[in-house]
Amino acid sequence: MMEQFDISIIGGGIVGLSTAYKLQSKYPNLKIAIIEKENSLAYHQTGRNSGVIHSGLYYKPGSFRAKNCVDGRKQLVKFAIDNNIRHEICGKIVLAKNSEEAKRLDQLKSNGIKNGLVGLKILNKNELNLIEPYAGGVAALHVPESGIIDYKQITEKFAEKILSINKKSKIIFSCEVYNFDDNSLFTSKGKIFSKSNIFCSGLFSDRLAKKDNIKADMKIVGFRGDYFKLKPEAKNKVKHLIYPVPNPEFPFLGVHLTRMTNGEIECGPNAVYTFKREGYNKFSFSIRDTIESLFFIGTIKLFINHWKFGLNEYKRSFSKRLFLRDLQKLVPSLELDDIEKAKSGVRAMALGKDGEVIDDFKIVKSKRNIHVLNAPSPAATACLSIADSIVDIAGRELSLN
Repeated sequence: MMEQFDISIIGGGIVGLSTAYKLQSKYPNLKIAIIEKENSLAYHQTGRNSGVIHSGLYYKPGSFRAKNCVDGRKQLVKFAIDNNIRHEICGKIVLAKNSEEAKRLDQLKSNGIKNGLVGLKILNKNELNLIEPYAGGVAALHVPESGIIDYKQITEKFAEKILSINKKSKIIFSCEVYNFDDNSLFTSKGKIFSKSNIFCSGLFSDRLAKKDNIKADMKIVGFRGDYFKLKPEAKNKVKHLIYPVPNPEFPFLGVHLTRMTNGEIECGPNAVYTFKREGYNKFSFSIRDTIESLFFIGTIKLFINHWKFGLNEYKRSFSKRLFLRDLQKLVPSLELDDIEKAKSGVRAMALGKDGEVIDDFKIVKSKRNIHVLNAPSPAATACLSIADSIVDIAGRELSLN
């Protein structure tokens, strides 16, 4: 393959495709290559998440993450309406199981208001059960701007629009990027000439940045999330989205119940360290991935600080009964026969050397490339806003005109 492109996007997930869509819309004459190592788009994190449109409730006010989530959500919903994408702004409840958690609802509500959310309301037990009749707990925060969407369908629509704007642009599947120099990408399909590149490579963002001599002082560590789903006879027990009050000590939201656009009710995910970056099974293993993560000082410190949490997550990943026990904290009447195994996903967690999770978006530029080093949840919700930031950097730094 000896084609010449003005710019290449490496990664066929929602961040890569939204970036390509915004770039192509702003610069319709650009010849863009979207390079994806799988044989379809949205194969990894995009197609394996919980399908939630996040409101922006949890994130630190003023952070890149908070601003992008709220702006991105509004853009995403408008795009979905304009393009007949399956979605629903159904709202969610954050459920307090006891009086101690109920106290934290005020703080969550205040945080959401600072981030621009509207309609937030703390519900008592009776008000809660009008929305979710089977939910347990003593109180809840109602978040009306949360919703559900089909992120794979969104990603595919971006691709369709890119190719309709410029028929010279291409999506190249089953093409893995091994290395690159000042004017070429070296791939499993041969050399691709590209003046500049934007790396939206998710679980492998740190490795590709390292090839570009970027000192990131972080490591991507994979955490697998397993899901169950409710069997048809139990679906009536969940009407919308039910989340627990997050534990501020941990970087995960906890298992939750999510109505999907296809009518399924998903339960999960947990968060289990995985020995392979794209390891979707309990026993997936990669020597390179394991050595890289376990010999990184940040991973060691994370495990020391949160060993009890990690042990409990591992136990739950092998026990349907323990998984059910956590779900029953949200919907007490759920029984073992109500749930069955569903998909798994792996989230790319960026760890610093101090063992702390880098929870904000991180975009860096080299001489001729842009790297999206960290795009944690709510990256899918925020994709169009993240894309705006990337396109602004590209317009200034990569001489696209």
